[in-house]
Amino acid sequence: MGDEDGVARFRSEVAAFYAGFGQSELLVSAFRDAVLFVPLTGDDRIFTSEVGGVHWICAFTSVEELAAYWQRRGAVTPPREYRYHTLRGDRLAEYAAGRAKPTGVMVDAVGTTPMAFPPAIQEDQKGTATVGVV
Repeated sequence: MGDEDGVARFRSEVAAFYAGFGQSELLVSAFRDAVLFVPLTGDDRIFTSEVGGVHWICAFTSVEELAAYWQRRGAVTPPREYRYHTLRGDRLAEYAAGRAKPTGVMVDAVGTTPMAFPPAIQEDQKGTATVGVV
């Protein structure tokens, strides 16, 4: 059985991280290659949550993880349609880096093995800050 969407590899790297022997480079690489489910707002924009001044793109490894997130937030109100896109992690990282406010990516936020990729803020020699994700 193949792993065309990269999710199995990503889940494996997350499991290694939780077991205490994960390698950050392999985890980031697997995240960038994985095709994830990303919820949309009512006007078809990528859904984000703000926590402590940091914006987070919520992404999920399956529709079931996405549904669990909406249910945990108390946002499930049938017969509402819940729209989402499937995007690779590298595209999410690029989108996050291009936002005006620091933005990270949170994968499977309410699952048994959530994984956060926080924004990386770097200053150049002139003191100008640039924002990116992993």
